[in-house]
Amino acid sequence: MKNTRVIVGFLLRAIIIGLAVAFLIVWWKPSLLGTNQVAADSAQRKSVQTPKPTAAIEAPAPTPVVIASFADAVARATPAVVNIYTARVVTEKTQAAPLEQLFGDYWPTYRQHVERSLGSGVIVSDSGTIVTNQHVIAGADSIKVSLADGRIADAKIVGQDPDTDLAVLRLSIGKLPTMPMGRSDTLRVGDIVLAIGNPYGLGQTVTQGIVSATGRGQLGLATFENFIQTDAAINLGNSGGALIDSRGSLVGINTAVLNRSTYGGAGPEGIGFAIPVNLVRGVTEQILAHGHVVRGWLGLVPQDLTDEQAAQLGIVAGGGVTVVNILLKSPAFDAGIRPGDLITRLDGEPVRSAQEVVSRVAALKPGANVSIEGRHGTSTFKYTLKVIERPTRDIQGAG
Repeated sequence: MKNTRVIVGFLLRAIIIGLAVAFLIVWWKPSLLGTNQVAADSAQRKSVQTPKPTAAIEAPAPTPVVIASFADAVARATPAVVNIYTARVVTEKTQAAPLEQLFGDYWPTYRQHVERSLGSGVIVSDSGTIVTNQHVIAGADSIKVSLADGRIADAKIVGQDPDTDLAVLRLSIGKLPTMPMGRSDTLRVGDIVLAIGNPYGLGQTVTQGIVSATGRGQLGLATFENFIQTDAAINLGNSGGALIDSRGSLVGINTAVLNRSTYGGAGPEGIGFAIPVNLVRGVTEQILAHGHVVRGWLGLVPQDLTDEQAAQLGIVAGGGVTVVNILLKSPAFDAGIRPGDLITRLDGEPVRSAQEVVSRVAALKPGANVSIEGRHGTSTFKYTLKVIERPTRDIQGAG
C-alpha cells in the first residue's frame, strides 16, 4: 500500500513538472502550436481602425462583345460574288501624214483596238441572274464572268438602268450559288459592313468597314441617288460587287469612290458608296419583268435654289425648286409650266429639293394625275398633270 502511494505521488509530480515546462515552451515559442501568431494578429487587428464602408459600390463595367472573325459571313456570301471582264472594239481615225496634209484631199484611214475593263457582280438567283453596275458593262461587245469556283462563262445583258447605275445580266451554266438578301432600311451608322469584289483584277478580295452614313445624294453619280456611305475600301474593280452585313447578307451594291483628282490628288480616303439593296431589289424586278424600269415623268428639269435666290424670292432655303428647262410636248410644257417658274408643292406636299421632285415623280405610275403648285413671277399657279412613262433616254435629272 505504501509503495502504491509513492508511485502515485511520483507520477503527479512528473505531470505537474511536464505541464509547467510545456507552458514555458509555448509562452516562449507560440508558433509551435501552428497558429501563425493568431493571438498577435488578432491583437494587431484590434489596434488598427477598420475603415468605414462606402455608401455605394460601383458595378463593374459590362464586358464588350467582340466578334473574333467574320469568316462565317464571308463564307456565306463570297460564292455568289463574281468577277466581270468586258471588252469592246474601238475604232479611231488616224491622223494624216504631213505629206498627205500638204496635198489636201486624202483617203482617211482607221485603226481598231480593244478596250478592256473589269468589275464585279452578285448572283441573286440560282437561275443565273447577276446584278452589277451599269457603268461596268456599258458599251461592252463581250462580257465574261468568272465564278468563285473557277468556272468562266459568257453573260448576256437583260437590261440596264443608267438612272441608278444598275444592270442585270444572265448567266446560263446551270444552278448557281446565290447571295442572301438583307435590308438596307434597317442599317444604322456604325454597323459593320464588308465589301467583296475584284480590285485591280487581283481576284476576290474582302475589305471591312462601317456604315458611315445613309441616304447620301447630290453627288452627281446617278439620277436617283440614295447611297450608303462606307469606309470599307472600294477600288477599281470593286464596282458592282457586294456590300454585306456581319451575317453575310447583301445590303448594297458597291458603285463608286470619290475621285482624288477632284480634290487635287490629296484625298479623300475611306469614302465609298453603295446602292442600297432595297433599291436594287426593285430595279431588278422591273428589268426582269419589262426589260427596263418603268417610271413616271413630266418633262421638267428642276434645280435647287441657292440661299441668294431664295432670299430674292422671299422664301426660306429649301422652300421650293426652280424649273431650269422644259421639254417640248411634255406634260409640264402642255400644262403651261415654263423655265424660271418656282415649284413649291407636289400633290399638296411641300418640296424641298430637286432630287425630291425627280424621285417623287418617278415613283408615280404612268397615267396617274399629279398636282403641281408654284409661282410664275408674282402670280401663283396650280396645275393638274397626267404622268407619262419616263423615256429610256432622257435629259439627266429630268422629272
